[in-house]
Amino acid sequence: MKKIILTGDRPTGRLHVGHYVGSLKRRVELQNSGEYDKVNIMIADAQALTDNADNPEKVRQNIIEVALDYMSCGLDPNKSTIFIQSQISELCELSFYYMNLVTVARLQRNPTVKTEIKMRNFEASIPVGFFTYPISQASDITAFDATTVPAGEDQMPMIEQTREIVRRFNSIYGEALVEPDILLPSNQACLRLPGTDGKAKMSKSLGNCIYLSDDSDTLRKKIMSMYTDPDHLKVSDPGKIEGNTVFTYLDAFSKPEQFERYLPEYAGLDELKAHYQKGGLGDVKVKKFLFSVLEEELEPIRAKRKELEKDIPYIYEVLKKGSDDARQTAAQTLSRVKNAMKINYFDDAELIRAQSEKYKAE
Repeated sequence: MKKIILTGDRPTGRLHVGHYVGSLKRRVELQNSGEYDKVNIMIADAQALTDNADNPEKVRQNIIEVALDYMSCGLDPNKSTIFIQSQISELCELSFYYMNLVTVARLQRNPTVKTEIKMRNFEASIPVGFFTYPISQASDITAFDATTVPAGEDQMPMIEQTREIVRRFNSIYGEALVEPDILLPSNQACLRLPGTDGKAKMSKSLGNCIYLSDDSDTLRKKIMSMYTDPDHLKVSDPGKIEGNTVFTYLDAFSKPEQFERYLPEYAGLDELKAHYQKGGLGDVKVKKFLFSVLEEELEPIRAKRKELEKDIPYIYEVLKKGSDDARQTAAQTLSRVKNAMKINYFDDAELIRAQSEKYKAE
């Protein structure tokens, strides 16, 4: 079986470092690994419209933001198929068929859906499109025969629901769909990077993000205002590492060789943590080190984005070509699904022949 990746993001704005460590950096590594036969990267604008239906211009403008972030991080249109979800009409048809395989009660139990509904204060006014988001995601994944979905741990319930849909479809109609596996970040700190305010989720709506395209001054300001240990009031006070956002970010981003460059008095992160816990190490010094670490990571991404911004028509050409290629693949899957469901009436020569013989006999 071929090894195929499907992953992507909703175009709700510029991408942040949570996206980067959660999946984007890994996508680039996987793209360049040579281990996968196909890498599909989707800009999920149709899914973004499920809770932005009254503001389509916002989604429209954000398409280019996401594409620029993708390519500035190293996603290469010569190695990956980057496409826009809404341009693949076959995905809607697959979703329609999969809806018959999922109950309302099962959707209501999906932890990711429950969390998102609560966060958006939908309560009883849940848009149907948003409620059926896991089914739409199943069509996205299965349309490309994806074997692997790189994603954060918050997406685990969604992938499991896709697996359930695949198993149910195959049990009823025969083996037509591929069951995917999730590929989580290898660094535990990257499973869910908190916001700069210490809240569990980094979110644009909460205003606690560090964006990949933030300039150096903005990055510095955000880091210097980061949540640390509220009881660490004086440099001499012992400090807590657990729940301390600055150290969580250092777990995710720092490399051993960076201590030689920026903090040579420490052998590594464990020694820095030990000093902070014992007392005698101030938050400012740790934050300055984090700034150096993040600046080193983000500066080349920023520079690449500036270059890409000079030729926006090229970005749209990439997206159009990727969408055309993706649609051809999805059409092949849809044809296979319709054959399995026996709704391929005009392509089934045996059906036409049998019906013809039946009525001749009568």
